[in-house]
Amino acid sequence: MKFIAGVFSVLKNTTWPTRKQAWHDFISILEYSAFFTVVIFIFDRLLSLGLAELLARF
Repeated sequence: MKFIAGVFSVLKNTTWPTRKQAWHDFISILEYSAFFTVVIFIFDRLLSLGLAELLARF
């Protein structure tokens, strides 16, 4: 039973984010996800164009 009491003790002492902070974190995650999606898309396009050009020469 000490384990369960310890779990509730940790949860009680945890500082949870406010509603405003939670939304801020959520928007930040969306921004980072969009940024890396665009970076990966551009890298993929450049790589596929370069590979197609390389294959076209042979």
